[in-house]
Amino acid sequence: MPNPSLKLVLLSLGLLVGATACNAKAGAAAAVPAPAQDAKLATVSGQQTAVIAGGCFWGIQAVFQHVKGVISATSGYSGGSVKNPEYEVVSTGETGHAESVQIVYDPSRITYGELLRVFFSVAHDPTELNRQGPDEGTQYRSAIFYNSDEQKRIAEAYIAQLDKAQVFPAEIVTQVVPLQAFYKAEAYHENYAALHPNQPYIVFNDAPKVEHLRQEFPDLYTGK
Repeated sequence: MPNPSLKLVLLSLGLLVGATACNAKAGAAAAVPAPAQDAKLATVSGQQTAVIAGGCFWGIQAVFQHVKGVISATSGYSGGSVKNPEYEVVSTGETGHAESVQIVYDPSRITYGELLRVFFSVAHDPTELNRQGPDEGTQYRSAIFYNSDEQKRIAEAYIAQLDKAQVFPAEIVTQVVPLQAFYKAEAYHENYAALHPNQPYIVFNDAPKVEHLRQEFPDLYTGK
């Protein structure tokens, strides 16, 4: 995504006004179904990790910070070959990295499949190739970075399930690839939506995602 000041300039020119969250999400009459294949809820509390990418990490982080069972959601970079990447370099699209979010969750409170349901339902549009809303480039691609065979199985089966049911108006382009590394983003990116709720980019692109979460998944939504 552009830097914050550039985003404001673009908005003032009217380039972002029409961009809302999850532009091609399933229609109101076609809710995204739960995954047919999923992990079972754990019997004891613990911590597991999921890494996903779907456009600007500000919005993805904001959504999962409001999901029950999520312990933390951290913005960062995954999928590229450059070690310890910096935002300015990732933004060129030449590192192979995608803006990503690392989710630490309690598997006794929420399953991996339920996290993916939120991801596909309200966090981003899985049918947009190398872009989300106003942001373009491979660094904004849709991706699931799995860290176990179980995560891979659940993710691939869920995508096949959604495509077969034609939940979306176009085919899902989300990559399912092994996690090689996750690098935390610069400090000023963390909790950006929460710290800048009135910034126009957040208002038009990210706040609606959190509201969709509240409306569509009241049992999973937490106002924390």
